[in-house]
Amino acid sequence: MTELPKPDFAMFCYTLGTQAMVALGIAPNPVTEKTETDLVAAKYSIDLLEMLREKTDGNRTDEETKVLMGLLFDLRMRYVEASKGGAPASDEE
Repeated sequence: MTELPKPDFAMFCYTLGTQAMVALGIAPNPVTEKTETDLVAAKYSIDLLEMLREKTDGNRTDEETKVLMGLLFDLRMRYVEASKGGAPASDEE
């Protein structure tokens, strides 16, 4: 059995961020291995991260805040680009 890392705040944020990246067409769906865009699902994942930011305000470490805010900024910029019909920017750029 593969041992998973200990759950922590940053990993949870990255998990939600990965869902948004799949929905934005930045990363392939791990199940279908296809790259598809679903802006509704992307917005939902971004909104979940924003809700998490609001609910944990004042209870995060500086590093957790840095991870969350950086992820939100990046995903929002990519969402805006995708909603304008632009090609999603891959992480390899």
